Amino acid sequence: MVSPGTLLSGRYRIDERIASGGMGDVWRGTDTVLDREVAIKVMLTALLEEPNFVERFKAEARTMATVNHPGVVRVYDFGMDQVAYLIMEYIEGDPLGRTLNKFGRLTAARTMLLVAQAADALQAAHEKGIVHRDVKPGNLLVRPNGTLVLTDFGIARSAAAGQLTATGAVMGTASYLAPEQASGVGASASSDIYSLGVVAYQCLTGNRPYDGDTPIEIAMKHVNGTPPPLPNEIPPVVRQIVQRAMAKEPAKRWPSAASFAEAARQAGNALNQSGPTLPMQPVAATPVGARPVSPGGRPVSPAQPAAGGYRPGAAQVPASAAPKSPAQRPISAPPPVVERSGGKTALIVILVVLGMLGVLACAGYLGYKARKAQNQGNGSRAGSAYSEQVTLSAAGWLNRADQVSMDQMIEGRRTR
Repeated sequence: MVSPGTLLSGRYRIDERIASGGMGDVWRGTDTVLDREVAIKVMLTALLEEPNFVERFKAEARTMATVNHPGVVRVYDFGMDQVAYLIMEYIEGDPLGRTLNKFGRLTAARTMLLVAQAADALQAAHEKGIVHRDVKPGNLLVRPNGTLVLTDFGIARSAAAGQLTATGAVMGTASYLAPEQASGVGASASSDIYSLGVVAYQCLTGNRPYDGDTPIEIAMKHVNGTPPPLPNEIPPVVRQIVQRAMAKEPAKRWPSAASFAEAARQAGNALNQSGPTLPMQPVAATPVGARPVSPGGRPVSPAQPAAGGYRPGAAQVPASAAPKSPAQRPISAPPPVVERSGGKTALIVILVVLGMLGVLACAGYLGYKARKAQNQGNGSRAGSAYSEQVTLSAAGWLNRADQVSMDQMIEGRRTR
C-alpha cells in the first residue's frame, strides 16, 4: 500500500489522493527529478495476480504514451515498485460527473460540443489501436480554458468483465457499458462510441438511461432494454445523433468516433447560431418521462468550472456566447435631440458688443471732426459751441450722463 510521502522508484513522491476507481487510486504527486506536479495512478494489487497483466500493462502504457492529442491525457512514465503505477499529466479541472450531480443537465448545444471534443479524443486513441473501455462523465475533464481532456484509459483488458462482479464499486461503469461488453464479447472502438452516447443522453436528461439494484441488472438492461425516449424539447437532429450512437448493434452506430464528432459539432454550432440565446442559469434534472418545459426553462450548462486537481472525470464546459440573429438584435431608439441655447446666447452677446463698438466709433468720428474744425481757427463761436455741444453730447451718452442742455445753443444764437 502507498500513502502520502511514499517515493516510487526513488523518483515519484505520493502527495495526496484525489480519486479512486475500479482499477486503482489516482494521486497527486511530484516528479522529484523534473520538479513538476504529476498524476500517479496506482493499480490495485489484485490485478498483479492476473496472468500476463504486467506485460499487457507495459505494452498499453507504451502505446498510450505515443498518443499526442490535446484531448487525451499525456502519459509520461510507468513502472513497478511493489505496485504497478502510471505517471500522467496533472490536469486542473473539474469532472463532468460532479457537474451533472450538482446542476442536473446541460443544454443540447453544450452537450453536442462537449461530445464532439470527447469523440475527437477517442478518435486519436482509436487510430493507435487503443480502446478506452470506460467512457463516462467521471473520466471527462475540462481545463479552466474550456478544453476537454479524456482521462483514465482502461489499461487492463480484463477489467471490464471483472468489474461486473464487484458489488457497488462499478455501478457507474456498468451504467455506460456497451451491450457487447456486457455480453462478454469484448470492447471495441464502437463500444466507446456507445458509452459516449450514454454520456450525451445523461447530459440532455439529467438521468442515465438504465438503473438497477446491481451492476449485473444494469448491464443486462443495456443488452435487452429500451431507454426512455429523449424529451420532446430536445431538437430532432440531436435526438437522432444520440440514438444512433446508442444503437444496440455496433454496425448501426456511427462508423467512427470522427464521424460522431463531426455530426455533434455541426449540431452544436447550428444550435448556437439559431434561435434565442440559451439561458446560462443551470436547471435541475428532469426525469426522462417528464413533460417538455417551456422555452424559458430550457436546460443549460453550468457557469465557470471550478479549479481542481486531476480526477478521473471532467469539468463543465465553459459557456460560450451564442451570436444573435438579426431578428433578435434589439432595435435601439434614436437618441433624443437636445436643444442647446448656448449658441443663441453667444450670438446675442456678440451683436451687443458690435453695437457698442459701432457707437464708440461714431462718437470718436464726430469728436475728431469737431477738433479739426476748431484747429482750423475759423473763429466761429457758433461752430465752436456746436462742436462742443456735439462732443459733450457723445461723451455724456457714453458715460450715461445727463444730456447737455440746449441753453448753450440758444445763447450762441443770441450772441450771433
